[in-house]
Amino acid sequence: MNRILVALDGSPQQAQVLHAAVTLATKLEAKIILFHSVSLPVPLPAQALAVPPDQIGSIMAEGSTAQLGEIARAVPPGMVERIQVEMGAPWRAVCDAAAADKVDLVVIGSHGYGGLDRLLGTTAAKIVNHAPCSVYVVRSVEEKAP
Repeated sequence: MNRILVALDGSPQQAQVLHAAVTLATKLEAKIILFHSVSLPVPLPAQALAVPPDQIGSIMAEGSTAQLGEIARAVPPGMVERIQVEMGAPWRAVCDAAAADKVDLVVIGSHGYGGLDRLLGTTAAKIVNHAPCSVYVVRSVEEKAP
């Protein structure tokens, strides 16, 4: 296993997902790609209100790239192959990036939603069902409790 795509979503569980990926990459001597998908609608940054609508995506992508850059500083030196931000539906963007980069594994978090979300399919479920490689789903501590 040489390359791991780590899908980060900005949620509180993101740190657990990153930790699991770094632990695994360390044991396997693998490189990681820190990945984030930007999609609308989301809370827009204040500067997005002052620009034409076609520029909003790039503003959001720049913010995400900066956040991934900060996260990358906490990863052991030389482990991060690159950071990548894509526009689009998160599950599709993750699967497309995994295929394009021919990664060996995708690491994602599960939010543990129930009810209607389980019926319709969460982002994690869609990635598991459509990814071109194996997927490691990191469950939150709350999900593990009986």
